[in-house]
Amino acid sequence: MFLNSVVLILQEILEAALLVSVLMVFSRLDERRPYWLLTALSAGFAGSLLLSLNMANVSEWFDYVGQEVVNASMQYAITLLLALFAFSMSGDRSPGRQRLVTICMVASVAFSLTREGAEVFIYIEGVLSQPSHLQPTLTGAGIGAGIGISVGILLYYSLFWLPRCWITSCCLLLLALIAGNMSSQATLLLTQADWLPPTAILWDSGHWLPENSIPGHLLYALVGYEATPSVLQGVAYAAGIILVALMAWLGSRQRHLKRQPLLADRKED
Repeated sequence: MFLNSVVLILQEILEAALLVSVLMVFSRLDERRPYWLLTALSAGFAGSLLLSLNMANVSEWFDYVGQEVVNASMQYAITLLLALFAFSMSGDRSPGRQRLVTICMVASVAFSLTREGAEVFIYIEGVLSQPSHLQPTLTGAGIGAGIGISVGILLYYSLFWLPRCWITSCCLLLLALIAGNMSSQATLLLTQADWLPPTAILWDSGHWLPENSIPGHLLYALVGYEATPSVLQGVAYAAGIILVALMAWLGSRQRHLKRQPLLADRKED
């Protein structure tokens, strides 16, 4: 129970910690005060508690696949919010664009914490019903949470060790991977709920890296590792990455086009 608790909580915490770390780097580069994070954490905590308390009812929605549909919807929402964030962050610095950046950061973190936090609350609730497993499970949960948060903090400071010209590109790459992971996981959930058709398996790497191993769990949290991903999952993963990259490019191009008339006017003066 101890080891299972460490791995499970670490996997849940790590996904949210990575997202928060990358967005905090963007926030610092943009000289933005971190008040948005307090709002996101509060909303995420409230959302996760509310969802966990009502999970029995939610599970009965949509012909008893409500949990899968709700989680998939939040993951797709995170993917779209990260793409919109990449577009807004790469574009101009107008007040309207800055407000949109803040909304995307708050909403994406809140959705992530709601989904991950609800699973943690449900797990702890199940443990509380088994007093004999309480101490090792809670100890493991604390260790897993501590490791996950520490990895997020380490990532945050590690990105600032890079040359400044590389930081934004690396953060956008990480956001693209997170978006691909969210999109792939959501597609898997909707396939399990029979909302999407099953497709062929792309590969089977379970013989050398099983999903239920500790490295498998960690890679799942980091990059959405699946030992037997379907073709549809692969397409969704690639689509999430491409969407974020494309939106970042469009935002950068829009800012460049807006600067050209200003540069021309300065030359004429």
